[in-house]
Amino acid sequence: MRANLTGICLALLVGLGSAAQAGPAPSAKKGSDPNEIVCEKIGTIGSRLATKKVCATRAEWDEKRKLDREAVDQAQRAANGPCQTVNTHTGAAAC
Repeated sequence: MRANLTGICLALLVGLGSAAQAGPAPSAKKGSDPNEIVCEKIGTIGSRLATKKVCATRAEWDEKRKLDREAVDQAQRAANGPCQTVNTHTGAAAC
């Protein structure tokens, strides 16, 4: 279960990294229509040129940013937990 959760967090962080490379997010003007479709070019990790155009509503972009932020926060909290396998010779948890 923990390995699966780690894989999910890693996938979310990779997605967040590619979104961060896309450049500034569309500006959310006060009173903007949450149902307006906004498209962004998302850069592919490992390539300077490859991009993918992704379109979603402003509300969907806001929700994605919120979920990405929560995933990063959760990964950072989990990294500081009581049991870690980092820096152990055998790879066993050092509690």
